[in-house]
Amino acid sequence: MAKIQMKTPLVEMDGDEMTRIIWKMIKDILLLPYIDLKTEYYDLGLEHRNETNDQVTFDSAEATKKYGVAVKCATITPNADRMTEYNLKEMWKSPNGTIRAILDGTVFRTPIIVKGITPFIPTWTKPITIARHAYGDVYKNTEMQVPKGSKCELVCTDKDGNETRSLIHEFKDSDGIIQGLHNIDKSIASFARSCFNFALDTKQDIWFASKDTISKKYDHRFKDIFAEIFETEYKEKFAAAGIEYFYTLIDDAVARVIRSEGGYIWACKNYDGDVMSDMVATAYGSLAMMTSVLVSPDGVYEYEAAHGTVQRHYYKHLKGEKTSTNSVATLFAWTGALRKRGEMDGTPELCEFADKLEKATIKTIEDGVMTGDLALLSSLPNKQKVDTEEFLLAINERLKAMM
Repeated sequence: MAKIQMKTPLVEMDGDEMTRIIWKMIKDILLLPYIDLKTEYYDLGLEHRNETNDQVTFDSAEATKKYGVAVKCATITPNADRMTEYNLKEMWKSPNGTIRAILDGTVFRTPIIVKGITPFIPTWTKPITIARHAYGDVYKNTEMQVPKGSKCELVCTDKDGNETRSLIHEFKDSDGIIQGLHNIDKSIASFARSCFNFALDTKQDIWFASKDTISKKYDHRFKDIFAEIFETEYKEKFAAAGIEYFYTLIDDAVARVIRSEGGYIWACKNYDGDVMSDMVATAYGSLAMMTSVLVSPDGVYEYEAAHGTVQRHYYKHLKGEKTSTNSVATLFAWTGALRKRGEMDGTPELCEFADKLEKATIKTIEDGVMTGDLALLSSLPNKQKVDTEEFLLAINERLKAMM
């Protein structure tokens, strides 16, 4: 069979530890035999980031803006232990954070549903996609411990030097703490457009929730920007697509989500999205069964696995021991990127290949062949636990039959 041709490269960002091993296996077993794979390669492994003073991360993000589609392997965000282990020059920042800031993107995470793995909330028969704003709030906060007797104020100095003050609290009787959060209209607007575009792209309803009744300026600003952009830019498009935008309070949204069957996008502010994406992932079964894509408002896409580098399995691998590591999220990062590349370039055979590879992966699991983490969750009879490479080879058997 002739290999599927690609018109335009996609940006390939290699990563760390066990996911780096899986990355190569996926390419060798499931991609290169079928596709004349064209990528612009960037090594985001921690050692190479250290060698380049993290310039490679910035270069990969700029390349993503150029080509429009990227696929990223999981990477290490170093802590003090990693500083010693990898002999780092400094504690480099999270590559995901750097890339998100450059692309001004919103992260969308969606569970992969397979027969035999029942969500802990049994009414969830369709996936719930969490759209997380990836800027500001508590992640870029300023905070202080405050001694008793202090008076704390918010102070804003405008460009002409005029001050506006607002009392936070007078700490008359006790020590305390304060925290300053910020966001910017430009980023909130980008978040809104990314969410609305993704809803149109996937033909799904979208919910947005905040706490505007309590946060009458901060959260209300999110609500107002979403409403204004929807009314002026997206209302007619949504009506034509037969989907809706819905706003509610975050506590009401949680109650509605638990009672729902799924099948929609839930847009959340940064902290809410951080918490709710982990809750949704756990309730559906596993972070290793979640797709994750960063979408910029101008239509740039970066696909990745939702989980980390699987450090524990990597150390086993280094000792020559067999691992049974779930590669589904990493594999679906590749299929998502290949499908989007095919859509952008007008190469339907690339989209069809991505669809078949995903179907082959799900069929493998539903046939009872799975890695150890899924074997613990699955209710299927006659389960067969296989190692990391055996799982990919089993997928390839089914993929060949589909081709």
